[in-house]
Amino acid sequence: MIEARHLRVLRAVAATGSFSAAARELGCTQPAVSQQMKALESSAGTPLLIRTGREMRLTQAGEALVRHASGILAGLTAAEEEVAAIAGLRAGRVRLVSFPSGSSTLVPTALAALRAAHPGTRVSLVEAEPPRSVEMLRDGDCDVALAFRYGAGPAEWDDLVVRPLLADRLVGLVPDSHRLADAESVGIAELADEPWIAGCPRCRRQLVEVCEEAGFTPRIDFATDDYPAVVGLVGAGLGVAVLPRLALESVRPKGARTVAVEPAVEREIVALTLPDLAQVPAVAATLDELSRAATRA
Repeated sequence: MIEARHLRVLRAVAATGSFSAAARELGCTQPAVSQQMKALESSAGTPLLIRTGREMRLTQAGEALVRHASGILAGLTAAEEEVAAIAGLRAGRVRLVSFPSGSSTLVPTALAALRAAHPGTRVSLVEAEPPRSVEMLRDGDCDVALAFRYGAGPAEWDDLVVRPLLADRLVGLVPDSHRLADAESVGIAELADEPWIAGCPRCRRQLVEVCEEAGFTPRIDFATDDYPAVVGLVGAGLGVAVLPRLALESVRPKGARTVAVEPAVEREIVALTLPDLAQVPAVAATLDELSRAATRA
């Protein structure tokens, strides 16, 4: 019989590439990892790892087992949490991952309400942008992912439970002294000759696409994924930018002004979880509180 603890060890070995690294990640000893791997291979009836010197690779059977491990472990977590709730333990644990502007706006409101309503529920938070946050959810490294997307891709999240939260419109940011600072709205093409401040190549993709549809390629002089840095650079008169409205909620735009940008571009903010985990009371409560926080954003 394959045991859940053995699957956790196999997944750690596959992710880290060695028994010693897996032991550090799991907080146990290397001999304990080796012993559990031997027990798992005995249960499986076939080798799961190939050891060549210091290198360790999965066999075909090992790859298959790792592929199924996340879903199996998620299902077990769901079962354990639901049984505990039915038994009246009133406890739960939720591992939440969020993108930075969500962490500073939606998450604090949601978690404060969750703690007040369910003081026995423990929530941990780490930050990651999609698609990394979505990968973490599928890999079993979190229970809820706060994520966003610009337009739905074909079958992009069909295997997940998607809780829509809000539509977050992009807004323009210009220096106080800019010729368009007092405009109610600005066509993106009116900024064609401006120096731009944008994020990393992956993060700026939406900006570049919108600009190219308007007939120009933005000249990006400064690149940073740090929103306060973007605001500071714009406020110093070094360029213009577009940012999600949510990103400006916790940043004071000193020396800069926001303007509506046309055509309107929105990103969809959602909370994601796995189908099995959606049945866990603590996860369901977290999704509910994120939805309530979004209505107040």
